[in-house]
Amino acid sequence: MATPVIMPRQGQSVESCIIGKWYKQVGDRVAVGEDLFSYETDKATFDEAAKVEGEILAIFFPEDDDVPCLMNVCVIGKAGESVAEFDPHGAGAEAAPQATSTAATSVTESAQASPAQSVATPAVDLSTLVISPRAKALAQKQNVDLRAAAPSGPKGRIIERDVRSLIDAGHFATGAVGSDFASGTTGSGIGGRVSVGDLDKTPVQAAALPSAALSAPVASTYEEKHSNIRKLIAKSMVQSLSTMAQLTYNASFDATDILAFRAKHKKAKEAGVTDALGLPANVTINDIILYTVSRVVKNHKMCNAHYFDDKMVFFNNVNLGVAVDTPRGLMVPTIFNADQLSIGEISAQAKAHSAACQQGTISPDQLKDGTITVTNLGSLGIESFTPVINPPQTCILGVNCLTTAFKLVDGQPVAYSAMSLSLTAVPSTAPQPRVSSRTSRTPSRTSRCCS
Repeated sequence: MATPVIMPRQGQSVESCIIGKWYKQVGDRVAVGEDLFSYETDKATFDEAAKVEGEILAIFFPEDDDVPCLMNVCVIGKAGESVAEFDPHGAGAEAAPQATSTAATSVTESAQASPAQSVATPAVDLSTLVISPRAKALAQKQNVDLRAAAPSGPKGRIIERDVRSLIDAGHFATGAVGSDFASGTTGSGIGGRVSVGDLDKTPVQAAALPSAALSAPVASTYEEKHSNIRKLIAKSMVQSLSTMAQLTYNASFDATDILAFRAKHKKAKEAGVTDALGLPANVTINDIILYTVSRVVKNHKMCNAHYFDDKMVFFNNVNLGVAVDTPRGLMVPTIFNADQLSIGEISAQAKAHSAACQQGTISPDQLKDGTITVTNLGSLGIESFTPVINPPQTCILGVNCLTTAFKLVDGQPVAYSAMSLSLTAVPSTAPQPRVSSRTSRTPSRTSRCCS
């Protein structure tokens, strides 16, 4: 029985999602748990896995389409089953995916039918080859012979689907051979690859290939389309800087007590008493900073607020945003009511949110409603930077690496571990920095990263 696959709803506030990439095409077999496609909200990227096994009978939306949540995206079933009742576009939309499947099948069949002795005219002039970066990377990895490719992308562009069709048809060679053989040659190597020995059996007919094709220039540049998340990040940063007067305050403090606390915790962990004391398994410097911010920010209500054109909204609790860098872009999951959590609970949530962001499984509901954000670049050895406020928040705290500084004690210089913080805030909301007159600091060139 044919089963439709719908666009999931990730979070109550999400109305639609953009299809990022199709991992399967019409006619492909899928098993339960195999990824079908990726999709993006305005906050995160996810993969949708098959919940039933069968064959992809129809795909109703191409990549980059914005699809309403809970709408049918594709259909899985048995070959020959009708999909008309599941088509969100109405009657007639079924023909397109079937035509695509038929075209792909004909390309594969014609490629497989080519005898080893024949010399086929290349379908692609390599001197004018237009190929997507993803398809190019796959072709290079598998040593695919692109001369037999049938471009199906826009404006004659070879896309990943075309390369996979060549792989299925056995159009590839060993690295030693390159493209120095007749298109359509079936090799005797592993997986049908054309090897050097096959060249003796099937001489290359130079007339069949243009000279330019044998020495196709390698492009000096290539393009990668921005993900929806990166577009939104850029838009948000521009909006933040253009609509809010922002000023960054840089100050350092003596981190000796923080390091001493962490050292005690490590000893307790080694002694096996962390569970008995209710302490987390691993407390990082970042966890200590997050815990401290959740308590201190309540003393500065302007920093735990949202700014709008006509009003300020103040919060009694602290919803702590934690910036996480991922391959998909920057994400800021929220630790809700952090001021009511222990350091162990904050540590556990921060690590869980970070892992979910990296894996692309974070819920959009966990990426909103933060009241202040902490972003830590200490692990990169950064000593000072300018964080950009995440509207409508009024502040963002940047955490930098540890450095070795000196202070005078009884007239003698004494080294200590210093950490600098970079607080970006709307000038009228920022707390006044307080610098102790008893301590003079001269940062050294030695720095340690904080984790």
